[in-house]
Amino acid sequence: MTDRFSESLQALNQPVWDACIHHRFIDEMRAGSLDDAVLRRYLVQDYQFINQFVALLGAAIASADSFAPRVRLAQFAAMITSDENTYFQRSLDELQVPAQERETPPLTLPTVQFQALMGQAARSQKYANCLAVLCVAEGLYLDGFDQPGQTLPPRFVHAEWISLHANDFFRDFVGWLRAELDRMGESIDPDARAEAADYFSRAVALEQAFFDHVYQPPSAD
Repeated sequence: MTDRFSESLQALNQPVWDACIHHRFIDEMRAGSLDDAVLRRYLVQDYQFINQFVALLGAAIASADSFAPRVRLAQFAAMITSDENTYFQRSLDELQVPAQERETPPLTLPTVQFQALMGQAARSQKYANCLAVLCVAEGLYLDGFDQPGQTLPPRFVHAEWISLHANDFFRDFVGWLRAELDRMGESIDPDARAEAADYFSRAVALEQAFFDHVYQPPSAD
């Protein structure tokens, strides 16, 4: 078992982690072959995370133990509320998603569960718990989309989503998140480590469930 807390948590969840980064959704997005109906379901539901995700970042900023990590997290929050939010808006326009569906759609069970997990981590007011969820939410996308020598697909709805998760800023941020989780793992007691580990495991399982469910027709959500 590795001494790095982030690596040990990933190792404990490796089968599900691998199922996520090699998921059909990731492969088809990278190939540019993802069906528009699937992409639409994914984006509509994923867009419902932004509000709760920014709140989670805010909780991480509030519970961080020094100023430097607060700066890094604030910089990432600025990207989420600008570049990533703009991608969602342009893509939902491209897919002709009406305002009501993008703003207040019926939420699927994986969406509700993931929102609840982020809310629980934020309300815990524990930096390690927030980092555990963030490491999954961002680390899985880096590992899935950051492939050396890849050629971006022609449509921006695929290419820009990949580029948002395969660039120097994002690589550096995910590496920093993992290092921060390692640092916290060294400073917290065994009960707090177990609590953060539980958040990590639940987040990985929910990522897989979320990828799976966008291939189901709406009646099956």
